[in-house]
This record gives sequence, C-alpha cells and structure tokens, in this order.
Amino acid sequence: MTKEEIENGTADMEIDQREPLNGERSELNAVPDDFNANYLKVYYGKLFPHADIFKWMSYGNDGKHPGCDESYFGRREFSFTLDNDIYLRFQSFNSASKLENSIKEKCPFKVDIGPVYSVDPAKRHAYAQSGNNVFTPVEKELVFDIDMTDYDDVRYCCSGADVCLKCWTLMTIAIKVIDPALRDDFGFNHILWVYSGRRGVHCWVCDAKARRLTNEQRSSIAEYFRVYKGNENSQKKVSLISSALHPFLLRSYKVLEEFFEGNLLSNQSLFSTEERYEKILEMIPDESITSELRGKWQDNKKSSISKENINVDRWKHVKKILKSGKQKVSKHMNHLLKAPFCIHPKTGRVCVPIDPNRCEEFDPTAVPTLSKLLEEINMGGLGTDDDEWDRTSLGKSIRFFRSSFLQPLLKSCKEEIENSYNAKLQHSKTSLTW
Repeated sequence: MTKEEIENGTADMEIDQREPLNGERSELNAVPDDFNANYLKVYYGKLFPHADIFKWMSYGNDGKHPGCDESYFGRREFSFTLDNDIYLRFQSFNSASKLENSIKEKCPFKVDIGPVYSVDPAKRHAYAQSGNNVFTPVEKELVFDIDMTDYDDVRYCCSGADVCLKCWTLMTIAIKVIDPALRDDFGFNHILWVYSGRRGVHCWVCDAKARRLTNEQRSSIAEYFRVYKGNENSQKKVSLISSALHPFLLRSYKVLEEFFEGNLLSNQSLFSTEERYEKILEMIPDESITSELRGKWQDNKKSSISKENINVDRWKHVKKILKSGKQKVSKHMNHLLKAPFCIHPKTGRVCVPIDPNRCEEFDPTAVPTLSKLLEEINMGGLGTDDDEWDRTSLGKSIRFFRSSFLQPLLKSCKEEIENSYNAKLQHSKTSLTW
C-alpha cells in the first residue's frame, strides 16, 4: 500500500505483502508519519470498532428484547468535525449500519458523542414548528474531561499541548484519585477511562443512575472533587474546612503524597526558584505561615544545597509548619465528548482506553498512531475486515474495551431491561385482577 494509493483513496483495493529486508521496514510498507485525511478512509474501513460503539451507545436497546426501547439509539446525538473545520451537529442514526456507513462516507476528523434526547435530534426543527418544546436531553453519561493544561501552573517540563512522561504522572494521579471515589463513594461500576489523544484523559461513567442524573446532581458530584479552586489570580486555592479530613480526601492524600514526593517534587522542581515556590505559597490562606516560609527560604537563597535537595528541604518546611497546628485552614447534560478510538488530528494518536488498575504503566507516547496502524495492516497480509484490527497494535485496546467495560456493562443493562419488563408485566397482571 503506497502513499499515493492511500492519498487517492484506493488503499483498500490492494495490500502489498513484500517482507522487509533484515527486519527493517520496507519503503513500500512504510507510511509517512504526517496526518493525512485520506488515511482515515482505511482506518474507518478496517479498524474502527463501529459495532462496539453501537452496542455501547444502545445500552441493551438493540431490539432483541420485548422490553427494550427501539428508539433509544436513534435519539442519540453524534457530531462530526470534518476537514476545514466543518462541524456537523445533531447527527442521528437508527441502526449500526447507518452509523458505520455515515462515518465511512464522511471520514470525520473527530466524532463527538452527545446526549440522548427526548426526540430524534435530526428532526428537532419539525418538533419546534409544532409549538411543543419537547426537544430536550434526557440521558447522558457522567463525563470528566481532564486536560494537562489545567496543571500548567505546577508543571515546568512542558507547557501547552506538549506532554512528556514526567508531567503525564499528573494524569495518572487524577485517575487514581477519581476512579476509586466514583466506585466506592458513589457506587458506580461501569467506568471507562480514555486517552484524549494528545494531552489529557476522559472519564465516562455509564451506569444507568449516572446517565439519568440532572444537571444539578452532576454539578454536586463535580463539587465533591473540587478542593483546588480558582486560578493564578486567586489567592486561596485550597479549601480544607477542618482538620478532620473527609474519607475521600484522606484516601486521595495518600495517593497524592506518594506521587508528589517520589516524582513530581523533583521532576518539576516545584520549589527551586522564588517564582515557583510563590505559586505554592499562594495556595496557603494563612499569611503568617506564608511569610514565615518566604523569609526562611529567602534567607537561604545563597545556600550551596543542590536544586534537588532544595525542593525536598522546602517541602519538609511546608509539612512541618502545617502539621504544627499554626494553620487556620478552615457541570450540563448536553455536553459533547470525543468518542473513544477516534484519531487525534494533531498527533495522529488513537484515543485508546486506559486501565485504571494499571494506569501508572500507560505511556501516551507509545499509543498506536494512524500511520503505524496503516503500516501494520500493510505488513500483515490479507485478512477479513472482522479481524483486521486484531492483527495490529490496536487489538489489545479493543479487547480490553470489550472484556473490561462493554461486556459487563451490557450484561447489567440487559438485566435492568429484563427486570423492568417483568415488573411491568406483573403490574399489568395485578391491575387485571382488580
């Protein structure tokens, strides 16, 4: 499969099977690293898990059970971002094949998933003309969109969209703090973590009770996680109401302390300069404490201590004075979020799921890229469309998605549909006896 074949959209007609010499990549098999919209034709045609996305978004409403809602999937909004920033909102599909055909035809740079509406979103104008305001979102996964740029005031290895393994630790920490809280404190079970493709992570909470939360309830959950508040113009960023921490904060602190002291403290050199440690001091509301620490550190400015030791020593100062007792420390349903397994157009990386139990092993720089996947298809020989993805580096991610998330989720959904259906039958029988 040559570059010209891909760019002309004929790459699915033939796959070159020449073996590379001496274990090196063959020039015929190599695919240029730069992102090309025509590469998406091959990706959507051979690798993207259309059927799995349909099963997920249907939540058991696939027409196979008399109690399912056959209109459910057709009321889900999808939005496509095409080349030249053409943005198509309120796309809807009433079958898996129509979703797949549309994606293959349009080859969107990005696929976003929106809420389930009360009526088909593609027909919203017709309902509006009827005079009845019935077009409203009724279900949406509880989602968290965590971006690395939110941490730009405490990371110094990279900035903006750039990410390395040093600062990616911040995303690992976020997963380790939020995931157990969602499971243990709120009782959610069906949670999917996905790499955004560039500089962050997305969390999808898909339990039925999560999908049906109101906007107010979603805001309350978001507030539960909000300890770090404000921005660089705000003097008080940390709000801990009492010395007796909430169990969530106590559990989170243990995770944060391990990563902070063992990794971030030295890697980001958080206390190495006055400019950097001032950002830390601004998070402490008690001015007497910040003045004492500032004076101590400024007096030792000319010390010969290494930068690494300075970071450790100054952190010890902060912990000591805060533990001494001196301190007086007293989101909407119609949100759109990028679908898993999309390709990020800036990096070419696939938005693959992340295992929260092994998130510290996740390396964003090692994620399959579009060019790598096309090269793997090229070198793998002929195969059927059904198993094409399994012979590439994407296979591991799709298998994890199915076994750890999709299958348990669908089992739960089908049980809920069955129980609801039986309850309605029983209610109907009871009504008839009267």
